[in-house]
Amino acid sequence: MTSTLSHIAERYVQLVLAIGQHDASYVDAYYGPPQWQDDAASAKPSLQQIGDELAATLARLASVEVSADQETRLRATNLRIQLLAMQAKVAMLEGMKLPFDEESTRLYDAVSPHHARAWYEAIVAQVAHLLPGEGPASTRLQQFRQQFVIPPARLQAVMQAAIEAGRERTLQHIDLPPEENFVLEFVTDKPWSGYNWYKGNYQSVIQINTDLPIYIDRAVDLGCHEAYPGHHVYNVLLERDLVRGKGWMEYCVYPLYSPQSLIAEGTANYGIELSFTDEERLAFEQQVLFPLAGLDPALAPRYLAVNRLLARLAYADNDIARQYLDGSLSRGEALEWLVNVRLYPAEKAAQRLQFYDAMGAYVINYNLGQDMARAWVERQGATRAQHWAAFRELMSSPRTPTALLA
Repeated sequence: MTSTLSHIAERYVQLVLAIGQHDASYVDAYYGPPQWQDDAASAKPSLQQIGDELAATLARLASVEVSADQETRLRATNLRIQLLAMQAKVAMLEGMKLPFDEESTRLYDAVSPHHARAWYEAIVAQVAHLLPGEGPASTRLQQFRQQFVIPPARLQAVMQAAIEAGRERTLQHIDLPPEENFVLEFVTDKPWSGYNWYKGNYQSVIQINTDLPIYIDRAVDLGCHEAYPGHHVYNVLLERDLVRGKGWMEYCVYPLYSPQSLIAEGTANYGIELSFTDEERLAFEQQVLFPLAGLDPALAPRYLAVNRLLARLAYADNDIARQYLDGSLSRGEALEWLVNVRLYPAEKAAQRLQFYDAMGAYVINYNLGQDMARAWVERQGATRAQHWAAFRELMSSPRTPTALLA
């Protein structure tokens, strides 16, 4: 039988589910035929068998005649890139150790820029200037931030308000199914601060980790990233527009360690700034979130100024993870970088190392993904309405990270 993209897509889904039998974290979401999931669990092919089938599927894909329209070509390219990332993941599960940049290239189709410590220290000096006092910048920052912790008893109300504000802004630009919804849960003992578990049928479970203090700025960040217009909207659009609308079954499964994650995390982070300009965010936090949290709204402008600077340290996460995982920084040295360069409190630094150990090069998807999504969206037009339209297109089209550079 001659292969078509539809046949390739079905085999792709089945192979993702097969890899998931060897790594419980690999399949982040699945809402396809239950029989395929059952078949993967009962057959449980070996990694060698999965690798052989991936090679055969890639060969079949190369022989498929693809029509000239852009959407079909993008779909075929996306399937190829995802399958290649699956080959890399299988090799890693078999014991292959990749350098950080090679891992990010093969799993996420992108490489993060490198910056020396001095580059970040110049930003740290600016943070210190905003926070005069005794001791290192990291200590002064943690003392300053204690004023902005959301009391646990108020966390539910603050998070619900932040998510609803993101939803209102999203619905002004993106039409969503009337039945879409989410459940908000608070959890502990996780290496991440927030997570969206998409369940299909336009439903999500959004979890917020309360192991560490949650600062007031994280309400908007997490609300937009995990819900609207981030992961929840992304998955709803994929299900409605691609799986149900076009019958593209490859999108009924989400392999976490794949190029799709750079698009998902990048759009989720870019969606924060798309939803709120700095001025809109300051007004919303001062007028709504600070009072809900019982915090002093007069402190909000200075806090925003500090957070603008801290955002410029984001790539330190990538550089610390790369050096730590490649072996040029010891655990103790990585913790020191996280505290004095990334300006995390000691407990957050320890949690971050736990994330690097568990997720490897995945960390690049947040900041590099955000920058790549922003650059692509803003090349599509100059107005905010055009940016929203391009953002929606990006979230519901089969673009790869490399395609964002074109």
